[in-house]
Amino acid sequence: MDTSDQETMTPLKEFLLTYFMPEKCYDYFFIYFNFMHVPCLKIILSKTVGIWVLMGIVIAPLPQIWKVFWSGSSNGLCLTSIFLELLAISTHAAFCYTQSFPIGAWGESLFALIQIAVLALLIQHYRGKTIKGVYFLALYCGFMFLLASPLTPVSVVWTLHEWNVLLVIAGRFFQAGSNFKYGHTGQLSALSVFLVFLGSLGRIFSSLQDTGLSLSSQMHALACCGSGVMLAQILMYWNKLMTKHEKEGQVQKDKAE
Repeated sequence: MDTSDQETMTPLKEFLLTYFMPEKCYDYFFIYFNFMHVPCLKIILSKTVGIWVLMGIVIAPLPQIWKVFWSGSSNGLCLTSIFLELLAISTHAAFCYTQSFPIGAWGESLFALIQIAVLALLIQHYRGKTIKGVYFLALYCGFMFLLASPLTPVSVVWTLHEWNVLLVIAGRFFQAGSNFKYGHTGQLSALSVFLVFLGSLGRIFSSLQDTGLSLSSQMHALACCGSGVMLAQILMYWNKLMTKHEKEGQVQKDKAE
């Protein structure tokens, strides 16, 4: 391989070594061409799952915020679901803070809760309840301060953290129920739901690796089912909407003829 090829491969190698594999695995795959090295495959799978989970936490709210902001409407979004999702992430962040974990271990939760809080405010704003949204944010900030302060017993924070998956499950099924009730998904972002679904799959894998077929892995599976139902609803109602538009277009074409 000439020097120019080596220089071309250098950024790719750095990317792979940074995010997906140690240098030893890189050698196995790209020098010895041993693509069936099981320990390295497990490492890559674990790293990939970690990225899925991170996307489901950090990136997923952004397309939803953008869609609501761009359309100027929060139609179809279940506020109860947003509140439950916010509470679940908040309890995790508060637990990590009270346990003095490094910010690198839970910074993505802090970023996500800020995004979801902004989304909750936008929903209230586009429903003509901006003042209520501001009051909610003020109450939420007070709640977070109290939850992360020494005034709240550690046992309470621990319990909330242990059962926060139930809040996530309830939130997703509240949204799915709202979709079913009104017969549409409104401004629910397909990309956000898909990213959350991928993150949920990653959490199932991680939980199975850590604890086996435990209650925790089963609850993560339920949360994944909730995301799967929402994703199926988006596809189903989108197809119905497209069919309706096609029929309307055909009627207008027939009239013009």
